[in-house]
Amino acid sequence: MGRFGGALRCIKYLLLGFNLLFWLAGSAVIAFGLWFRFGGTMKDFSSEDSSPEYFYMGLYVLAGAGALMMAVGFLGCCGATRESQCVLGSFFTCLLVIFAAEITTGVFAFIGKDVAIRHVQTMYEEAYNDYLRDREKGNGTLITFHSTFQCCGKESSEQVQPTCPKELLGHKNCIDEIERIISVKLQLIGIVGIGIAALTIFGMIFSMVLCCAIRNSRDVI
Repeated sequence: MGRFGGALRCIKYLLLGFNLLFWLAGSAVIAFGLWFRFGGTMKDFSSEDSSPEYFYMGLYVLAGAGALMMAVGFLGCCGATRESQCVLGSFFTCLLVIFAAEITTGVFAFIGKDVAIRHVQTMYEEAYNDYLRDREKGNGTLITFHSTFQCCGKESSEQVQPTCPKELLGHKNCIDEIERIISVKLQLIGIVGIGIAALTIFGMIFSMVLCCAIRNSRDVI
C-alpha cells in the first residue's frame, strides 16, 4: 500500500506539473495567435473588405484553443489535487477537444498554404490593376500591401512608385514577398498547432493513469 500510495503521489505531481506547463503554453498560444492576427505583418489587412478571412480562421482556432488550454489547465490541477475521477474525466474530454482543434489548425495551415498564398496574391493583383486604371481608387489598398509586405510592384516598381514605402531600399517583387511571408507564417502556425496537440497526448495519458490509480486505491481500501 505504501508503494502504491507513493506511485499515486508521483503521478499526481506529474499531472500537476503538466498542467502548469499547459497553462503557460495556453497563454503563449493566445499571445501568438492574437499577435499574428492584430499585430506584425498582417495587422493592416484587418480593415480591408477583402481581407483573407480563411487565413485568419486558423488563428482564431489557435487563440480559442489557447484560452481553453488555460481553463483546462486549472481544471486538471483541481482534479489532481482533489483526486476526483469525475473532474479528471472531464479534463481528459477537454484535452481531446483541444487535440482535435490543434490538429485541425496544423493540417489546415500546411494543406491550405497554397490556397491562402494565391488568394492574397490575387488581392494584390486586383489592387495593382485598379491603381493603374484609377490612381486614386486603388491607392490606399496598394499602400497597405506595400507597407505590410515591404515590397513594391511586380516585375518593376516604376508604375506604382508613389505607393511604395520610402524606407524600402531596392526593388522587391510583391508576388514573391507575399508567397515567402505567408508561407513562413502558416508553417509557424502549423508547427505550433501540432506541437500543442502532441503535448495534449501526455496530458491525456497522465489523467487516465491517475484516474485508474485512484480507482484502484479505493478498491484496495
